Amino acid sequence: MNKTKIVATIGPASQDKEILKQMILAGLDVIRINMSHADYKFCDDVISKLKELNQELNTNVALMMDLNGPTVVVNRLKGKQLTLKTGDTIEIYGDREVDGKHAFSVSYDGLGKDLKYNSHLVLDDHEIILKVIDKSDDIVTCLVEKGGNLKLGMKVISPDCKLRFPFLTEKDKKDILYAHEHDVDFLALSFVMNSENVLEVNDLLIQMNDNRMSILTKIETEEAVDEIDEIIRVSDGIIIARGDLGISLPVERIPGIQKMIIHKCHNEGKVSLVATEFLASMESSSHPTRAEVSDIANAVLDGVDSVILCGETTIGKYPIEALTMMEKIIETSEEDVPYFELLDNAMRTEEDGITGTLAYSVVTCANRLRCVAIVTPTVTGYTARRISRFRPICPIVALCEDESVIKQLSLYFGVYGVKISEFTSFDKMMKEAMKELKQFMDTKEHDKVIITGGYPFRKVKHTNFMRIEEL
Repeated sequence: MNKTKIVATIGPASQDKEILKQMILAGLDVIRINMSHADYKFCDDVISKLKELNQELNTNVALMMDLNGPTVVVNRLKGKQLTLKTGDTIEIYGDREVDGKHAFSVSYDGLGKDLKYNSHLVLDDHEIILKVIDKSDDIVTCLVEKGGNLKLGMKVISPDCKLRFPFLTEKDKKDILYAHEHDVDFLALSFVMNSENVLEVNDLLIQMNDNRMSILTKIETEEAVDEIDEIIRVSDGIIIARGDLGISLPVERIPGIQKMIIHKCHNEGKVSLVATEFLASMESSSHPTRAEVSDIANAVLDGVDSVILCGETTIGKYPIEALTMMEKIIETSEEDVPYFELLDNAMRTEEDGITGTLAYSVVTCANRLRCVAIVTPTVTGYTARRISRFRPICPIVALCEDESVIKQLSLYFGVYGVKISEFTSFDKMMKEAMKELKQFMDTKEHDKVIITGGYPFRKVKHTNFMRIEEL
């Protein structure tokens, strides 16, 4: 049973119900819908299929919605596309009609005011690179430093200048309301600059009386890296989005930033996720490259909570094979995770408290006794999350009545939620727990299990017992 979780982005290659089913059976923990490309009809279809499959398979695969964010895109040009050659000049207009063949407009009126002379614009993933050589408030003239085919919808990024548009767009506000109405579990925020952006979304959720949806902040800009400590503090988790981050910053900096953020999230007890190009070659090939395998393994060895598949499962030819390969690489890599080092690091940064101290003791005992599982009955998921921070070698089985809490735990390292009905009597709960555990895992006689939690249930707010059972 792998402890590092897998998120897969759903698209045309994986929207079919049978493919979704095979992906869930292969180890999928969370499905992701990217609102940069999806409409509500697509969302309705995927959400409906996920609910049906969770019921059919008795699973609790969670749902993540990734907001479009405050992006600038190519929104008008003459014809379907425009071929730009290196050395050409081209004009960029604000959000208005294009009156020339060698020009295009973008979805932001203030581009001319915000850009500086000799700054650069990068379109999509370095497909086209432009250099600003002249500008007015409404027209920017650029030299084409790298040519290519310009198309509608291409994302325009300025790595040199900060564009001053509002963080929450009207589209994002509508998408957040949709997520709230459809019980989305995780909301991923795009192009966050600072902690105030995260708090703005949190305030909106408070207005909706939504206290269940977790906020995951994507790190995609240099400003976000500079503000990482405050952003982690106000977020439920961090997504290291290496694609756009590699446009805002030199690509050679990305590995160090990835390690730094995973470490900081571990210290703060927040989930960390890494995305982009883990198995990019499997969009067209049934087998990964050795470099891709090493990339996944290194993220697992650093103690990341979850990894995200993007193009591999949205447009790739082999979505099921990519997910199966990811699961296989994780399984092998987890044999070499420095569990005791991660445990000691977590203990050094743990605040004084009953739950944290007992969670450390539970994981230490579980590792030394080679327990097959840590079982924790939980109402809110708090105990399971604290134990996860100490990175036990064995899985953490969280027993809970509330399916929404179980789904909220689906991104945490090593935590697997199991729905139970008995939450009144300790003895009855223990009996049901052992029954569920044997169905959930391949256990054998004399295997050891640690049970921990807070008792009496619902009356105490901290973990107060640890019990070792031999099956």
